[in-house]
Amino acid sequence: MKAKIKKLDLPLLMAMIIFLIFGLIMIFSASNVSAVLRYQVSTTHFFKRQLLFVLAALFVGFTIVLRVPTKKYRFFGVLYFLGSILALFLIFVYGKVAGGAKSWYALGSLSVNLQPIEFAKTALIIFLSIYYSVVYRLKSRPMVVTIIPFILTAIMAVLIVLQPDLGGALIICALMGLLYLTLPDDKKSKSNLIKIIIVGGVLFLAVLLYSGSNFIDNYQLKRLQFSHPCSRYIEDTGYQVCNGFIAMHNGGFLGRGLGKSTQKYLYLPEAHTDFIFPIIVEELGYLGGLVVVFGYAFMLYRILNIARRAKTIQNQVLSYGCLFYMLIHIMINLLGVLALMPLTGVPLPFLSYGGSYTVNLILMVFIVERVSIENNSVK
Repeated sequence: MKAKIKKLDLPLLMAMIIFLIFGLIMIFSASNVSAVLRYQVSTTHFFKRQLLFVLAALFVGFTIVLRVPTKKYRFFGVLYFLGSILALFLIFVYGKVAGGAKSWYALGSLSVNLQPIEFAKTALIIFLSIYYSVVYRLKSRPMVVTIIPFILTAIMAVLIVLQPDLGGALIICALMGLLYLTLPDDKKSKSNLIKIIIVGGVLFLAVLLYSGSNFIDNYQLKRLQFSHPCSRYIEDTGYQVCNGFIAMHNGGFLGRGLGKSTQKYLYLPEAHTDFIFPIIVEELGYLGGLVVVFGYAFMLYRILNIARRAKTIQNQVLSYGCLFYMLIHIMINLLGVLALMPLTGVPLPFLSYGGSYTVNLILMVFIVERVSIENNSVK
C-alpha cells in the first residue's frame, strides 16, 4: 500500500479531505438550529449522519477502490449500470416523495434515504468508460455503435424526468454529451452525431408537446422564475434565494464569524443542503467564499491533469467523468444560489449535507486516484 500511496495525487487527496472536514464543520453550523426547531432532533443530528457517510466512503475508497485495477471494472460496471436503470424504474413503485419528486428510497430500518439518480450518474460514467474502451479497439465503428450510449442515457433521462426531476435529467444528458466530446473521434463524426441528436431531441419534445403530456409540473414551472428573487420574497420562487442574498450581504468581506449566521434561524430553508454556500459567506465572508471557489478550481485542475495523462480510453473517461460530475454540480448550485439560473436542488460538492451524492463523489475521486496510480505505474 505504501508503494501505491507514492503514486497518488496527494494534493488532490488532501484537498478533498480538507473540503470534507470543512463541510462537516459548516453542516453542523448551518443545521444545529433547524435540527432542534424544525426537525426536533439533536443539534448534532445532521453532522453525525454526514460524518458516517464520509467515513464509510473513505473506508471503501482506501481499502477497495485504490486496490482494484480499473481494467477489472468491466463485469461489475455493466451490472452496476443495469442495476441503476432498474432502480430508477422501481422508484415509481417503492419510492418516497420529497421536494415534489418521487426520487428517494427510504430504508426505514437504517433511517437512511438513498437517491438513485446519484448512483445513476456514477454508473453512467463507469459504463461509458467500459463501453468506449471496447468500441475504440474496433477497426470500424458504425454510427449505431456510437449512438447506443446516447439511447441508454435517454432512457435514464426519461425515467428521471418522470419522477419528476428535470434538472437531474439534464445533468445526466450533460455528462453524456461532455464525455463524448472528450473522445478522440474526428470532428466530422462528432458533428454528424450532434446533428442527429439535436433533430431527435426536437422531435421528442414535439411529440411530448403534441401529446399534451404534462412532463413539467406547476412546481417546476414556478422554478423557472429565477431573476430578481427579492421582488418575489413572499412567493416560493423568491423567498429562499432572497434569503440567501441577505445572508451573503450580512457576511460582507470577512463574515460575521463561524457559527454566527442569523439566516440559519429558519429564515433560510435547508441551509445545510443546497444553500450551504450563503451560510459560508455569511459566517466567513466573501473571502471565505472565494477560498471555496479557488479550492474547487485547484481540485478540478488536478483531476484534469490526471485525465490528460491517462494511458487508456477507459481511464480517460473515468477521470473526465469525475471532473464533469463535480463541475456541473458546482456551476448549477452556485448559479442557482446567485439567481443566475433556476434552482434545481443540486448539492455543493463535499460541503452540502447529502449521503448519496457525498458517497458517490468521494468514490469517484478515489477512482481518479486509482487512475493516477496506473498513470505513474507505466514506465
